[in-house]
Amino acid sequence: MNSEPTALLQATLDLLILKSLVASEMHGLGVSRRILQITGGTFVVKPGPLFPARHRMGEEDWISAFWGDSENNRRAKYYRLSKAGRKQLEVETERWGRVSWAIAQALEAS
Repeated sequence: MNSEPTALLQATLDLLILKSLVASEMHGLGVSRRILQITGGTFVVKPGPLFPARHRMGEEDWISAFWGDSENNRRAKYYRLSKAGRKQLEVETERWGRVSWAIAQALEAS
């Protein structure tokens, strides 16, 4: 089985999570809502499936986490972009640019 579709999906999710944290730190549900907002509703990512990606990104030191109170006074884990995460956002943005260009070229050719 080819792992490229999975790698593309993971890279896209990484880009979306990193992009959602650029403006401010937020909790998991906030990240999910921000992804929905920045993609104009194209990507709906529930908070649960974001957990493995956030965990992996924390291990890579792209994001850091801390506990705080949410807007409805519930304890929530908040995430913030690290300096390494900002650099990785640049890498992922460039990668996405190449992928979207390749897709556009393929669509024009068909």
